Amino acid sequence: MPTPSAASGPGDQVLPDAVDRARTEWEARYPEVDGRPIDVIGRITRISALALARFERELDPRGVTRVEYDVLSAIARADHPLRASEVTSVTGISGASTTKNVERLVKMGLVERERLERDGRVVLLSLTPEGRELVEEQFPRRLESERQMLDGLDDEEIETLIELLRRITRNVERGPRTRADRT
Repeated sequence: MPTPSAASGPGDQVLPDAVDRARTEWEARYPEVDGRPIDVIGRITRISALALARFERELDPRGVTRVEYDVLSAIARADHPLRASEVTSVTGISGASTTKNVERLVKMGLVERERLERDGRVVLLSLTPEGRELVEEQFPRRLESERQMLDGLDDEEIETLIELLRRITRNVERGPRTRADRT
């Protein structure tokens, strides 16, 4: 049986959420299976989908997508112009997607390309003043939106959550293991 979603404070009623309902349905179909990973990974996935959709809506008036903003942010965080391959590495999007998004951002006047003097085959990407302005305008808004998602958690709970999610991230980045690897 799923553990109901945590209440936000003492005396608050605990109501099942979408993940609880999914786990209940899976456990009814497969009662012999431990469904607890659904409680964790299902929530991570749901939070991610909802948070990214919210951010996409917040960016819409500026005419950029979330992925385009991620490209802008990667360039903004760097202390030097980046190659497209570096943007791909930092953002985790494909090389083709990087090319497509950079092309659109260049046309919008948010990114500029510059050929490396000593090797004309290498193209470096940097923000235009308009691109930097967009990032500097949106970054605090994104942080505030994400802060609101953490409402009801105290500093210690946030630090605990960070460490637990860091461990899960390492497991995912390491990739799947065989049963022999786990023993």
